[in-house]
Amino acid sequence: MLKRDDIFNYVEKKYDVKPYYAWEKYPSYAVLRHDNDKWFGLIMNVQKEKLGIDGNDSVDVLDLKAPPDIIGSLRLSKDFLPAYHMNKEHWVSILLDGSVPTAQICELIDSSFDLTKMK
Repeated sequence: MLKRDDIFNYVEKKYDVKPYYAWEKYPSYAVLRHDNDKWFGLIMNVQKEKLGIDGNDSVDVLDLKAPPDIIGSLRLSKDFLPAYHMNKEHWVSILLDGSVPTAQICELIDSSFDLTKMK
């Protein structure tokens, strides 16, 4: 199961990116960003009810940018949600509960990184 620390290790090794904690009010929210400050990922701990999921506890989610033509197919799975606090046409939230294979998450991270870098 891929956890937030595994994602941080992956992006640090592959892209030399460390998480950036932007909000004092939300100390567990971590932004993944390019050197130019453009975001390619955001990890948050969100109450399930805010995501439309049954339960009173919270869950880690990873927001990533994805091509609009694949977002619809990703969201056919219960493990991919409309992006929390991001543009829902271009971003998707992934539940980090072990239900999405590590390889798929890494591919989506790589895609988000490429989609958001300066051209």
